Amino acid sequence: MTNTQLTLALAGNPNSGKTTIFNNLTGSKQHVGNYPGVTVEKREGFKKYQDKEFIVVDLPGTYGLMAHSTDELVARSFIVHDKPDIIVNVVDAANLERNLYLTLQLLELQRPVIIVLNMVDAAASKGIEINDRQLARVLHTPVVRSVGRQNQGTEDILALAAATAGQGQPSEFTLLYGSKIEEAIEKITGLLAQIRTGVRFPRRWLALKLLEGDSEASRYLSGIPGSEQVAAAALLYRQELLEQMGDPALLIAEQRHRFVAAVYTHVVAIHEDEGMTTSDKLDLVLTGRFSGLPIFLGLMWLLFNLVFTVGAYPQAWIEDGFSGLAELAGEYLADGELRSFIVDGIIGGVGSVIVFLPNILILFLGIAFMEDTGYMARAAFIMDRIMRAVGLHGKSFIPLLLGFGCSVPAIMGARTLENPRDRLVTILVAPFMSCSARLPVYTVLIGAFFDEAVAGTVLFSIYFLGILLAVLVASAFRSLIFKGESEPFVMEMPPYRRPTIKSMVIHMWERSLLYLRKAGTIILSVSILVWFLVNYPTAGTIAQSYAGQLGQLVEPWIAPLGFDWKIGVGLVSAFTAKEVLISTLGTIYHVDQTGETAVALQEAIGNDPNFRPLIAYSLMIFVLVYSPCLATIAVIKRETNSWKWALFSPVYTTGLAWILSFIVFQVGTVLGY
Repeated sequence: MTNTQLTLALAGNPNSGKTTIFNNLTGSKQHVGNYPGVTVEKREGFKKYQDKEFIVVDLPGTYGLMAHSTDELVARSFIVHDKPDIIVNVVDAANLERNLYLTLQLLELQRPVIIVLNMVDAAASKGIEINDRQLARVLHTPVVRSVGRQNQGTEDILALAAATAGQGQPSEFTLLYGSKIEEAIEKITGLLAQIRTGVRFPRRWLALKLLEGDSEASRYLSGIPGSEQVAAAALLYRQELLEQMGDPALLIAEQRHRFVAAVYTHVVAIHEDEGMTTSDKLDLVLTGRFSGLPIFLGLMWLLFNLVFTVGAYPQAWIEDGFSGLAELAGEYLADGELRSFIVDGIIGGVGSVIVFLPNILILFLGIAFMEDTGYMARAAFIMDRIMRAVGLHGKSFIPLLLGFGCSVPAIMGARTLENPRDRLVTILVAPFMSCSARLPVYTVLIGAFFDEAVAGTVLFSIYFLGILLAVLVASAFRSLIFKGESEPFVMEMPPYRRPTIKSMVIHMWERSLLYLRKAGTIILSVSILVWFLVNYPTAGTIAQSYAGQLGQLVEPWIAPLGFDWKIGVGLVSAFTAKEVLISTLGTIYHVDQTGETAVALQEAIGNDPNFRPLIAYSLMIFVLVYSPCLATIAVIKRETNSWKWALFSPVYTTGLAWILSFIVFQVGTVLGY
């Protein structure tokens, strides 16, 4: 008996617990990529249930399916074009009325749908009682209850999904929009029925979108042969409705909201609230006018100290492992270029970066904890007061927070900002947030030149400087280049939740795998290239190698910052990825110790007479500020659709980095540091 393979698409609002349910369904059998043609993150997983194999697709969280954002377009295009066997609509039971607006739009796409009432425990704690059987009858759609963070209801979801998908029946739900709109829908649908091939969307749904003035629906229709009559009729009916009743898009949205309100009243009973919830009480302190910002900064300071202190132990174990591997390889290889290539180029270069994986894991674990508890949303609210002062708002801070992991998703996250000026400013300042690629650089330099007692504070100061620079530069851009009013800050505050270890570990490991993949591709390639540059031509010293010649070419430009030719080579190579600075210095310092046992890079740098704490801090500032990596520049181009901004970003950031490092080094030198 062969297994039946079914595609299950998870759809829902942000903060509905959709990702937790995705993790419950798939566990470790998942991977992350991008949807074809766009930079929206795509999560897929696999689950075997009875005689069925589910391909689980986590669609982007969205409040609707209009053509307002890439996330919405990706979600609806996947549902219609890829035709999943079942749509699992995850709704927040404590915010049912708001979540049902998306539910209606999913039902109108005429695909098999089941509704998951998630977080029913949170709803019950608020005195909200939902009659799920009545909800299923009203919407003609199966309903199942779930508490995602406790992994309750997962088996019920799979059983219901298997049964519903096996029937292959689309939703029977139809919402009527009044005689005038229904008459226009019927006429457009009739014209669409005359087109024999090419119409892949449900005809009633497509007619609705054309009446709403949906730009993507119109673009889709224009690509179908023989659709000219339909487009002309839709434009005519839309204009008639506009003159007789008002904007059809607004009328359709109002009817949906009225229906949702009626359904909510019909299926929900609310018991008297006995007082403030736990979330409300925590918010009085954690988001207080005077306490909110100090607590946020204190938590970030604590996280960075944990990254440095706790991470030092497994970091030392990995370092010992790579040292043992290098010694083992050296014993079996004869002296010569092959031995140098493997020991110094590959093991030394890649090992010097992988050794910082524990620090990356701790950083991502901390960020995952704050996200899963709901505190990250509060951080955006807290920072709104500061962001508003520079012409942005707290919603811009959410993409910036993502920048602590990687600048690429941070820049992609800016698409949630509807104001084009806010979006562009956020994209241009996002690289100032210290991504995980910079953390190995900071860790090596701090470990080499600063006592453990102040190490965490030094690390915090660099991260804080990045936030400060982002705010100041955003203010300058808003005042000088992107003038205009900023959008009001509207954001949902999810209730505080107890994070699950499973969810945090998956999130942490997912992001860390990207770091490891980079170590196995970009960093390995650059390490091999750097090894070649420092070993050839073979005659003379390392300073006379190709790398030395490149460094000496750059050195006059960076000497006022306290940097020598070795740092120059590292900074040039790190243009591909910031971690490469460490692998480059690792290769250079290993090669420079000809005939000796290679010591840890941190110790080698600390023993270099040309290095001192002031130079280390100046270098950290330069690495923080100067040009984004190649991947980030490519994403800036894609998100802005302009090479102008993609090229402007590395130019202005490198210039600013030179100025700041120059000031730090020269002033520090005058003061005797």
